[in-house]
Amino acid sequence: MSEIHEAIEKAEEGEHGEGFNRRIALVIAILALCLSFSETLGKGAQTEVVTKNIEASDLWAFFQAKDIRRTVVSVAADQTGLLGAGVADPAAKAAIDKQIETWRQTAERYESDPKAGNGRKELEEQAKGAEEERDLSTAKYHHYELASAAFQIGIVLASAAVITGMVLLAWCAGALGVVGLGLLLLGLFAPHAVPFIATL
Repeated sequence: MSEIHEAIEKAEEGEHGEGFNRRIALVIAILALCLSFSETLGKGAQTEVVTKNIEASDLWAFFQAKDIRRTVVSVAADQTGLLGAGVADPAAKAAIDKQIETWRQTAERYESDPKAGNGRKELEEQAKGAEEERDLSTAKYHHYELASAAFQIGIVLASAAVITGMVLLAWCAGALGVVGLGLLLLGLFAPHAVPFIATL
């Protein structure tokens, strides 16, 4: 009779173990799915960081080139004005004044050219915009990386729970999954909400 009782207990334990393992397998599958999202979003954010950094660098280089050109043209206008002050011939004086005015207009266009959108002021705004987008993508990237780490550790703990049968490991894996999901959502919708994470 005791043999039958032991066989029934082992069968019940086996059913319980299979159910536990199925639930852990589901947790692992969900964590792996979330990990794939965080990794994909992280790679996209990383690419955006590089792209916007290059864009900002190019815009600042263009800004500096415009500034050099503006300075050269302004100096030429000032120098020609000083040298032309002693010219007595009215035709020569008119030609000098016309050239000075052309240089001044060119210097003003280098300073701001809203029509073409490539004056110093416009380039500065564009470069700062690219830097802001780069910083936003960097903050997102940090969130996605931390989320990926949480999901990976959760998968390891869930796998260990299957091997050891320790329910505590399964709960820790689930908790890390929730933390990872929170970080993933913060990265998507509010990457600057937690300044500490954004500066990692």
